[in-house]
Amino acid sequence: MTDDDVAIAAYGLRKAYGDKTVLDGIDLAVPAGSVFSLLGPNGAGKTTAVKILSTLITADGGEARIGGHDIAAEPQAVRAAIGVTGQFSAVDGLITGEENMLLMADLHHLSKREGRRVAADLLERFDLTEAAGKPAATYSGGMKRRLDIAMTLVGGPRIIFLDEPTTGLDPRSRHNMWQIIRGLVSDGVTVFLTTQYLEEADQLADRIAVLNDGAIAAQGSADELKRLVPGGHVRLRFTDPDAYRTAARTLGHVTADDEALALQIPSDGSQRALRAILDRLDSAGIEADELTVHTPDLDDVFFALTGPAAATHDQPKENAR
Repeated sequence: MTDDDVAIAAYGLRKAYGDKTVLDGIDLAVPAGSVFSLLGPNGAGKTTAVKILSTLITADGGEARIGGHDIAAEPQAVRAAIGVTGQFSAVDGLITGEENMLLMADLHHLSKREGRRVAADLLERFDLTEAAGKPAATYSGGMKRRLDIAMTLVGGPRIIFLDEPTTGLDPRSRHNMWQIIRGLVSDGVTVFLTTQYLEEADQLADRIAVLNDGAIAAQGSADELKRLVPGGHVRLRFTDPDAYRTAARTLGHVTADDEALALQIPSDGSQRALRAILDRLDSAGIEADELTVHTPDLDDVFFALTGPAAATHDQPKENAR
């Protein structure tokens, strides 16, 4: 990727509080117009990473560029290019949704006329027009979160940081938020997402990094991460007992289920591994009646990389490019 293609780049970021190392030299590269998700257990350093990249706190070491701007040398330019929605809502419950939006417009030095136009457009986009005149304290959790993100977008940022944006939301509100995030990305916005919901990262993220004990344990697409964890397999089911037995002899190293006439073959789920199995079946003139590919899910990846054995378990790693 060229510099123009990378919205967020970090190299060797370090941060410690006293003798507690929170970030221990992390490298990240987030392509423009994509969703990047940072996963990790509580205390792993996710929020610290967001605070450093959004210039809220300074790093002890390393460097980072956001939208082409150095976070240490050009913090004002970085702040002009980004929007941040933190774990805790920035909504003022004592004023209306519209007044919250207009307050943000004032902070971005928009004219009164432009501020009202932007506020009205965003309130409509986030389905808050009907509630715009009501105190934000009367909003549901999902409505407050939508208003929070709408306020973040008042300045038209091309890069936004969402720090656990769906925490505490019910499933319907969470899915609505996912649609909002997908809409932002379709408009070319880059989203840096931290979350504890693995399904959320699986659904939204183009790339995922797993942070553990201040270091990146692994990163890649969801499918790439799932292939890091043992347990993937291909399952073949037959209706012809003779074909079943011949396939078992041909493939070898399989787990056989004689009752179901099914074979389970260890596999990383890749196209190459699947093709190798099918080529061996074709060479023997065998055709399975049903083929399914099973790969570990992100829960398996998360526990393998952040569980008690993660510190000593030799996990393959993919460095940020």
